[in-house]
Amino acid sequence: MVWPVCAVLLVCAPLLFSGSFALALLSQMGISIVACLSFNLLFGQGGMLSFGHAVYAGLGGFFAMHALNVFSAGAGWLPVSLVPLCGGLGGAACAAVLGYASTRRAGSSFAMITLGLGELVYALTTLLPGFFGGEAGIAGNRVNGQVVWGLSFGPTIELYYLLALYTLICALLMYLFTRTPLGQLLQAVRDNPQRVASIGYDPQRVRYLAMLLAGFFAGISGGMAALHFEIVNAEAVGSARSAAYLVFTVLGGSANFAGPVLGGVLMVVCTVLLSAGTKAWLLYLGLGFVLVVVYAPGGLAGVLAQQVRLAHSGRLMPLLPCYGALAACAAVALWGAALAIEMLYHQQLHAASASAFTFLGLVLDTAAPGSWLTALGLLLAGGLPWVWLYPRCAARYAQAKAASGSGAQPTLARGIG
Repeated sequence: MVWPVCAVLLVCAPLLFSGSFALALLSQMGISIVACLSFNLLFGQGGMLSFGHAVYAGLGGFFAMHALNVFSAGAGWLPVSLVPLCGGLGGAACAAVLGYASTRRAGSSFAMITLGLGELVYALTTLLPGFFGGEAGIAGNRVNGQVVWGLSFGPTIELYYLLALYTLICALLMYLFTRTPLGQLLQAVRDNPQRVASIGYDPQRVRYLAMLLAGFFAGISGGMAALHFEIVNAEAVGSARSAAYLVFTVLGGSANFAGPVLGGVLMVVCTVLLSAGTKAWLLYLGLGFVLVVVYAPGGLAGVLAQQVRLAHSGRLMPLLPCYGALAACAAVALWGAALAIEMLYHQQLHAASASAFTFLGLVLDTAAPGSWLTALGLLLAGGLPWVWLYPRCAARYAQAKAASGSGAQPTLARGIG
């Protein structure tokens, strides 16, 4: 019932969020979800830590944009709705070439090779302006494409439903892949490649096939982004984009299929909404990443899955008071820390302007000791009780988890392999 429910949610989402900005955010979430899921085919499913996954998404976007411009000029016939598939084929073709070199090694060697290949492709963006468009990139117009069934995909709502359909189909196909013999064999290669080789399978070939599939879906996400933004530039293949896929997949949870979905949503929330509200959003993201890796290595999806298991065993309700107390203390402490961070950033970045500024409706003044004392008081008022409560709540949580028979959460080391 999960997939029909997801389909209904995607269909009904524009009824709840009908503005153009909200539809654009939802479309970007779909693009990020497909990209993070394709990255997790390598990272979570195969234990291959890639530092250059944005290469396949970005090159898929370039191929899709070139296809859109060529067919819009009358050189052939291709509906706009099929442009992301051109990106997928382009991503798979690049994975066939680059993946052959990178998948010959595993572990840290694979990670370093992908990093080098990613930097190589990024350097080519300035050496091949005919394909990459130089610093300006390649632009196009999706409305100039072939109109089928009266859909030009110019209106935001039409584009949203097209991208939502691609998101649902790609997510379903990648989920079904994890249930195939090849998907199960990829997990075996992640856990014990020597045993896989001993029973007659080539681990390098399995990794290579996974790279082809991941490149195909990453290229589709790049083609979806090309349709949405109508421009593709060198940033799409940069290392910052590859790092974003890694960070948000880990935040969502690489050991759970729903983890990259949550990571894709968080990616848009942080890079669009949070970055518009504060200059310190990268600091908040880094702190959140560290906290998740240390305290919840299974990611947000792992935490939610654990709570579902506790609820099924009837041991979640006694833990709710502990959760509520910890959440209240954490909220107070984090609010105080946020006030201090915002004042520090304002003091450094806007030293020539007025010392007073507004943060989330609250007036702060870096020159007034009261603002700093308020931030420090909130930090101590929430942090000290949290330090006292956390070991006791953690002990009760461990007892409940042991009584429910659930295993330990997967660690980040398992994903890295």
